[in-house]
Amino acid sequence: MSRDVLIGIDQGTSGTRSVAFDLRLRPLADAYRPAEVSHPQPGWIEKDAGETVRTVEESLGEVVTAVGADRIAAVGLDNEGETVVAWDAESLEPLAPAVVWGCRRSQPIVDRLAASGGGAEVERISGLPLDPYFSATKIRWLVENVLQVATAADEGRLRAGTLDAYLSARLGGGARTEPSTAGRTQLQALRRPGSWDPDLLRLHGVDEAWLPPIGDSAGGFGDLAGQPLHGLLVDQTASLAGHGCLAEGMAKATYGTGIFLLQNAGERAPSGLEGVLPIVAWTLAGRTTYAIDGGVFSAGTVIAWLRDGIGIIQTPAETAALAESVPDAGGVRFLPALAGLGAPWWRSDARAAFAGITSGTTRAHMVRAALDSLAFRVRDIVEALPAKPPSLRVDGGLTANAYLVQRQADVLGVPVEIAPVAEATALGAAAMAGVGAGLLDLDQLAELAGGGRVVEPRNVERADADYREWHAFAELASQL
Repeated sequence: MSRDVLIGIDQGTSGTRSVAFDLRLRPLADAYRPAEVSHPQPGWIEKDAGETVRTVEESLGEVVTAVGADRIAAVGLDNEGETVVAWDAESLEPLAPAVVWGCRRSQPIVDRLAASGGGAEVERISGLPLDPYFSATKIRWLVENVLQVATAADEGRLRAGTLDAYLSARLGGGARTEPSTAGRTQLQALRRPGSWDPDLLRLHGVDEAWLPPIGDSAGGFGDLAGQPLHGLLVDQTASLAGHGCLAEGMAKATYGTGIFLLQNAGERAPSGLEGVLPIVAWTLAGRTTYAIDGGVFSAGTVIAWLRDGIGIIQTPAETAALAESVPDAGGVRFLPALAGLGAPWWRSDARAAFAGITSGTTRAHMVRAALDSLAFRVRDIVEALPAKPPSLRVDGGLTANAYLVQRQADVLGVPVEIAPVAEATALGAAAMAGVGAGLLDLDQLAELAGGGRVVEPRNVERADADYREWHAFAELASQL
């Protein structure tokens, strides 16, 4: 039997999904394993890195069993990005819970670095604003605040990095990462991808000996849990590839725990941006493609909070019908800042807020306002792009919400194309593995990806007015 199956492993915040595809990128089998995320203090988010290893092993194992191990040609792994693990180089055991990307615990370190004047230099070299979102200050926090981590550092046993590095260490031949993920640490220079930058290491107080080597995004990387590993990417650039956004100017947005919009920027590092981030999309055979990134930090978490935090819904699925049951939000507005405001605001101290509530307000109005706010936050990011994309390709769990997708098309005034494959991120990881194994090239990927259902804008003028009113509210609410 020929080796004709590619597997994409999408290691995400709340679980891992592994999906098998044929060489035409058609899904064959998938498996999911959830992971628990905890909030030990306000603003803190963490999880068990060992459990993440289990979710990868089990979901991958189930898919391999379903399609047959002798058919696996290549495996690609994408990871959740800025989340940090500190582990013992000898035992490979975590020394502390993993600090999740949205965690704000390192804000005092950010403030300290900004006060010392280092923030401008960090942004100049990395292209990224000083913010607890990125990995470097999380690593520094672990060293300064967790005794086991500090001791391991003193004894030369500390290893630290993103989850791709830890998974490679535990399940492969050694820790490794690649430029799209390394860029999320704020320890790699934007214009010199592929190595750790000495000035950024010094500014953040991170020892290069703690970190994994950086290689290409596709190639021969040995094994992962016994399967041939040929692709590594951060999750959002995997999604960019999975949507077939391989030409400059094409854009996608993934609607999950947060919403992350990326626009392909070609082979020159973007400059002169305001509020959105220049990032590495991938590096293949030493050639780097860049992208522009904007993140809405709270999206799926908003829906979970409506259910678990204030109890106005029982299931996420009911939100579309509730929103459509009223003609508008009844004057209610919502700022979705459960983890601060990301691009283009970058206000880490902002907090979520409802406004405009009266005795006539119902839960339908509140749900509609919450969904509208997500569409408005995406427009915030599109407004900050140097060029408006002609359409937006979308994926993620929230795109099952028909109200939200139509509202997004109206608010942006461009067609929204829903990915034909539910898991575009896993598809991108699998496709990059196919490229790394020499089974696909980027032209084929562009041809095979895309082609989803298109939702055309219907009520642009009203949506535009609603956005402008919401934006004025957000300007005030974000400063409370």
